[in-house]
Amino acid sequence: MDKKTIAVLFGGCSSEYDVSLSSAASVIENLNTDKYDLVLIGITREGTWLRYRGNIEDIRNDCWHTHLDCTPSFFSPSREVKGLIELVHTEYHVTPIDVVFPVLHGKYGEDGTLQGLLELSGIPFVGCDMLSSALCMDKELAHKLVKAEGIDTARSLTVDKRERMEEVLSAAQSLGFPLFVKPARSGSSLGITKVHNMKELASGIEHAFTHDNKVVIEQNIDGFEVGCAVLGNSDPMIGVVDEIELNGHFFDYSEKYSLNSSKIHLPARIDEVTASKVKETALSIYKILGCRGFARVDMFMATDGRIVFNEVNTIPGFTSSSRYPNMLQASGMTYANILDKLLELAADG
Repeated sequence: MDKKTIAVLFGGCSSEYDVSLSSAASVIENLNTDKYDLVLIGITREGTWLRYRGNIEDIRNDCWHTHLDCTPSFFSPSREVKGLIELVHTEYHVTPIDVVFPVLHGKYGEDGTLQGLLELSGIPFVGCDMLSSALCMDKELAHKLVKAEGIDTARSLTVDKRERMEEVLSAAQSLGFPLFVKPARSGSSLGITKVHNMKELASGIEHAFTHDNKVVIEQNIDGFEVGCAVLGNSDPMIGVVDEIELNGHFFDYSEKYSLNSSKIHLPARIDEVTASKVKETALSIYKILGCRGFARVDMFMATDGRIVFNEVNTIPGFTSSSRYPNMLQASGMTYANILDKLLELAADG
């Protein structure tokens, strides 16, 4: 069997750069090199693309880009190339690529921009397409589409920098405190604040605007968060449902990657009937938003029994201890099996 050439993309000029390095290191470690030839492409915080030939630990430790043999490289948008172009001394070298595996989180990684480039290039890639990625990244648009199909979402309002703060505060107050203030297009809970009064609301809006020029102010849902790992294209499977038990205000960036005061329950502490309803809702959301390949769908189990949509992560954390692979591993898959399946799904389109 001929080995496929897989390009693994990591890093990125995003506030989730560090998370990408951890995820990519685990992916690279678990890809079967008897089946795949790996081409590693790092993107620096500044946005420089470099082909990397060093070891995995230097990716984890963020010194990969200091290697002297890193070469400037990029994907050609020209479909006759279907590969990586490298600048080696004064020459351009082309490496044909069978599948791209983007392990990039947040802006310029899972927001449709990279996916648009790959669609232009004609190279198959792991995960959602350009439109689906962009929709899922935008909390306002994702919620509007899901709500239009009859799935519960939290009451919210969206504001941009051109609106007068006095009017925004007045409108938001009608939602009732506490509220969550979120950048519309940011991941890993970056820029999110839970606010309990008008002063905190104004401060939270100002903080969210440092991450995006569009901000969503959302009603708090009493209950707890559950997640579903969805894997597939037209007929996806769903792993075991997990649950986040919070001891703090919310599952912020620090808690997501430290779990200092939170706990993940796998399986979630819900009965089988409820778990089935959660999975059905996740599958509906996945299809409504046009997802393919994989995504983690996060919802709230409200105290009144409702299942309320929270968000979709189209490139969720992928370390060996991350929620997405753990939910599928609890269903009987190995980490390596998950990667094989993702590459198979990408090749199938």
